[in-house]
Amino acid sequence: MWFGLMILLIVNLVYGIRYLATSKMKDDVYAEESARTAMYFGVAGLLTGMIWANYTWGAPWVNDPQLNGAAATMLAYAAYFILRNAITDEHKRARLAAVYSIFAFVMMIVFIQVLPKLTDTLHPGRGGNPGFNTYDLDSDLRKIFYPAIIGWTLLGCWIMNLRIRLRKFNTQNN
Repeated sequence: MWFGLMILLIVNLVYGIRYLATSKMKDDVYAEESARTAMYFGVAGLLTGMIWANYTWGAPWVNDPQLNGAAATMLAYAAYFILRNAITDEHKRARLAAVYSIFAFVMMIVFIQVLPKLTDTLHPGRGGNPGFNTYDLDSDLRKIFYPAIIGWTLLGCWIMNLRIRLRKFNTQNN
């Protein structure tokens, strides 16, 4: 689910940059809907992760840099939607949202990839915990892990495309 989220946030970044280059509202729609779909995945990931953490670590939330980074990332993208809703002019809203999405993406990389590598974390691949490399990932698990990444990514793209088509339908009928 988190891999799908990260790919959707890359889509958000790319379409935000495209909007800044072209000023086409279509690019802003793609950027917004990819971020919205990523937020669904993020909230679902945090909630299911809390259930898993409670079972595994004995508490739904532990002081782990990667968990805190994921929560900070979701808050940064929640601010993206607050910013979008605060501006009425659609081109100004799209331009500010595109610039903010660049900032939010950089912060996501810092929160999820950089900071956890600087300290110990309970997540795989860091702090003495086995990671997903050649020696740590069982070949039977690979048969599930990699197709799951593809599946979550395709599900996210499908949901994003459904939301975009719904927006087009609603604007044509108004």
